[in-house]
Amino acid sequence: MSALFESAAGPPAPAILGQRKPRVAIVHYWLVAMRGGERVLERLLNLYPDADILTHVYDLQAVSARIRAARVRTSFINSLPYARKFYQYYLPLMPMALEELDLSGYDLVISSEAGPAKGVITPPNAMHVCYCHSPMRYIWDHYHQYRKEANWLARMAMPSMYHRLREWDVSSSARVDRIAANSHFIQSRIRKFWRREAEVIHPPVETNLFTPSLEIDDAYLWVGQMVPYKRPDLAVDAFNANGLPLLMVGSGGMAKALKARAMPNIRFVDHLDFSALRRAYARARALVMTAEEDFGLTPVEAMASGRPVVGLGRGGLVDSVIPDRTGILFERQDTEDLIEAVDRMEYFLRHFDPRHAIEQASHFSPEAFDDKIRQFIPVN
Repeated sequence: MSALFESAAGPPAPAILGQRKPRVAIVHYWLVAMRGGERVLERLLNLYPDADILTHVYDLQAVSARIRAARVRTSFINSLPYARKFYQYYLPLMPMALEELDLSGYDLVISSEAGPAKGVITPPNAMHVCYCHSPMRYIWDHYHQYRKEANWLARMAMPSMYHRLREWDVSSSARVDRIAANSHFIQSRIRKFWRREAEVIHPPVETNLFTPSLEIDDAYLWVGQMVPYKRPDLAVDAFNANGLPLLMVGSGGMAKALKARAMPNIRFVDHLDFSALRRAYARARALVMTAEEDFGLTPVEAMASGRPVVGLGRGGLVDSVIPDRTGILFERQDTEDLIEAVDRMEYFLRHFDPRHAIEQASHFSPEAFDDKIRQFIPVN
């Protein structure tokens, strides 16, 4: 195995393992829901069907059949009281839990990082590749927001615990041979916090599941969790002011207060099944994005449905939306900028070609992800 890869400073050499397939482990932070990170995990399992999954917490009923079909090992966190529900409270123990996992015999380790995953100790001759959805936001750039919203006991404990977690997070990044980031925004955060370079490989989006509609409604569409960092309040305030119809899909702690202050032109739906969501995308006047996302699946899903996006021109959105071709971007996360961007969208829609959005969305297909991963990790 010593000749399997070149050093991390250069591109990996072709894998030469004779007749033996490499043993692959995928380390995923926790398996308690099906979100964007778990969709990436599913795709990695398609590429490496014999891979074992290692994770801190595993809720069998919360994941897809594809993940349930894999061999899953858990760290000791999984056996702690109420771990499936309150796994975040065990964050300070997760570095130790990762280092206790025995990865002897594996040739390739892929860590899927958004919570602690990359800190495993791998065999000397194994290749360790990290696919980074984001360095842990709650210990880095979102730390002060999370601490402000925590209860009094957590606020007291966080400074000391998270200081040690940051030291471990940086030091453990040196254990990884190669790093992929899911957007240029995350690439810059990796460079800032870990002082490592990363290659951008956008996550897979099931673009083939979305189709355009010949009938377009008057209402704009907002989709997401109604939590502070998603800034649903920005959409409510802007559409309260401009009076245009808006459909807001999602639930969360801010929902009740937002419904109380919204004008009649804003309609709320807590949840849409997939069929109804596809229809909402396809018939929306445009999708409204108010959050700074690491990547953001919803803009790609909207474009795959043939609709444009009006969104904050920061974060992962700048990777997916082409200004004045597939959408309109605004600079500041405030009501006035969003109102002005919606005004520009109204003019832009006169010339918008849905084919441009569909073509742009195709660059983020699962097949595009597969090709880039194969080039990044050429293991036979």
